[in-house]
Amino acid sequence: MQRIDTPLKDAFYITPPQFQDARGIFSETYNQGDFEQATGLSINFVQDNQSISKYGVLRGLHFQSGAHAQAKLVRVSMGRVLDVIVDLRPTSPSYGQYYSLELSAENGRQLYVPKGFAHGFITLSPEATFCYKCDAYYCKESEGGIIYNDATLGIDWHLNHEDILVSEKDQLLPTFLEVTV
Repeated sequence: MQRIDTPLKDAFYITPPQFQDARGIFSETYNQGDFEQATGLSINFVQDNQSISKYGVLRGLHFQSGAHAQAKLVRVSMGRVLDVIVDLRPTSPSYGQYYSLELSAENGRQLYVPKGFAHGFITLSPEATFCYKCDAYYCKESEGGIIYNDATLGIDWHLNHEDILVSEKDQLLPTFLEVTV
């Protein structure tokens, strides 16, 4: 396992080894010791979440703030997504910047999303199963978000607007300039 830094401060991805033979593929998707050795981070993940989404479904951009802020380790166990993170930490050199990375069952990449980041993804395959580990429990009172088509961020979601399906709740999220973390 190797840590590959992104242009955003403190965000990186890893690719655990995959072993393939005539039967298929085996991968140990998470091993705390290997994660700590590869990344230098000691994190206690306390919650695992999973979503299944159809083509064009866009979930996000979401975050937890304050005492309930979450770091996440995200991956895809079936299908393909474009994963997007936005640095919301005003003192960070990458504040207000976004980074996107394709995650798929085939490439095995896992993206580490630090606390203080917004996160979202869009499904690029007919269906995708998205899995994520969180280091803090979800707290409804601490949830926040940014509208996916924010003009300031200018995120390229890699699909035509008419192919994107966003929940009613996510369509009502504020802009980047309206958010304070």
